[in-house]
Amino acid sequence: MNVKEKISFINACLIKLRDHIREEDLLKMGSPLFGIELDEAIELCVDFMDNSLDFREIADHLFIPIHIADGETRILYVNSAYETMSGLHAEDILGRTTIELEGEAYEGSVSERVVKERRRITSAALCYGSGKENMVVGSPIFDEQGNVRLVVVNNLDFPELLGMQKELMTLEESSEKARNELDYLRKQQTSDVPILYKSKIIAEIIDTAKMVALADVTVLITGESGTGKELFADVIYRKSERFSKPFIKINCAAIPSELLESELFGYETGAFTGAKKGGKPGMFELANTGTILLDEVGDIPMALQSKLLRVLQQRVIRRLGGGKDIPLDIRVIASTNKNLRDAVRQGAFREDLYYRLNVVPLEIPPLREHKEDIPYLSNEFCQRFCRKHRKNIVITEGGMEALIEYDWPGNIRELENLIERLVVTDVTGSFSRENIYVALGIDRVGKDPGISNLKQAVQAYEQHLITVAVERHGSLRKAAQVLGVDHSTLVKKMQRGDAGTAGIIDKR
Repeated sequence: MNVKEKISFINACLIKLRDHIREEDLLKMGSPLFGIELDEAIELCVDFMDNSLDFREIADHLFIPIHIADGETRILYVNSAYETMSGLHAEDILGRTTIELEGEAYEGSVSERVVKERRRITSAALCYGSGKENMVVGSPIFDEQGNVRLVVVNNLDFPELLGMQKELMTLEESSEKARNELDYLRKQQTSDVPILYKSKIIAEIIDTAKMVALADVTVLITGESGTGKELFADVIYRKSERFSKPFIKINCAAIPSELLESELFGYETGAFTGAKKGGKPGMFELANTGTILLDEVGDIPMALQSKLLRVLQQRVIRRLGGGKDIPLDIRVIASTNKNLRDAVRQGAFREDLYYRLNVVPLEIPPLREHKEDIPYLSNEFCQRFCRKHRKNIVITEGGMEALIEYDWPGNIRELENLIERLVVTDVTGSFSRENIYVALGIDRVGKDPGISNLKQAVQAYEQHLITVAVERHGSLRKAAQVLGVDHSTLVKKMQRGDAGTAGIIDKR
């Protein structure tokens, strides 16, 4: 007797035993058909059950309801999830065909169609016992001769499917929201403000930055404060192959030295008192596959410089309190307003780290070395802030000369801040040489009188604005209204002024 015949006989035995058929009837069925005795049939049943134990245990722990039928759609097995879902008990349906049960226990069976069409069938079904609608998927299993030997049917509860679909949609919405937030944060990291210039020297530096961007190398940007080093870092990022990947900026001088290590490298649970449960990734991990800007890298403490050197050499990091290395695929851009060569000579910066950072140097000159950009920058800033504050102001020829003459120790940032301050406080409609001198706190000859005269400079500028306002509007009351102060306050300020300004009171 082959395996197929044994299984068929076992199925017959199980069916008859379930129906309490008499032993002599079972013997009559068994002996002529297969030539074996009842004892052997029982033994085969036991062996079959023993060999099927693992399958039954596994199937009963599946949360998806399944049932298995033979090639004649007779149900051979149902798991626990199927009983729960359908409201049917295994003993009531085992050995019966799905054709018999159709219309009695459920409607929408696919087993018969699977056997006839010899392919996977998906349909909707309704179980009468539970009153639940579900989706059924029947798949055929073929024997060696290509006949359908078994049909495995998966039953999926529609409400559960709808719940899963809703959860999936929620996850997709959350994912989309996270992507949008990430895109927004990435855009915030890069400035949309263009580099304003007319000079040849800045044009050459921008060309160099664009060329360097294509080579995936470390760049060190140096220059005084206010020269726009971060804008050049943005150019390198936007023109690089890592554009659209993470771009993380960290100001090493703005973070306390005792916190900088955990910010850069992250930490594991219990790394220190107050460490967040589950740990926290550092800036290097967040920038992985992208670019990181280490602004003011010259302020990194010596104790951390060796760890930064390891990142640049081996492209791995280890979290604070961690025991395993985390590989990195990252580009490093560093910037500083310090002279790192001097810092190396003074022992304040590691020489090997300096050479690792200084693969491609990019030095941004101070504004005093490309003064031909001052007129263009000044007019652009003036127009921008006039639009912002809804004013209409021009810079006179004398005012522009005063701006060009000044050395701008704070560079472009100082120029930008000065122009906005002048726009906000202006009541004359123009910036003259005198306006510029007063705003910069220097005398009319253009010399800096020193910090000790700041109060006098502010008072002088205030008196100048009052004089112009009174002369333009013809009365103290109108001038006070334009300047945004009370009439009595204006009078007191003028009385504290010089003789020329105080004398206006008698005329107005």
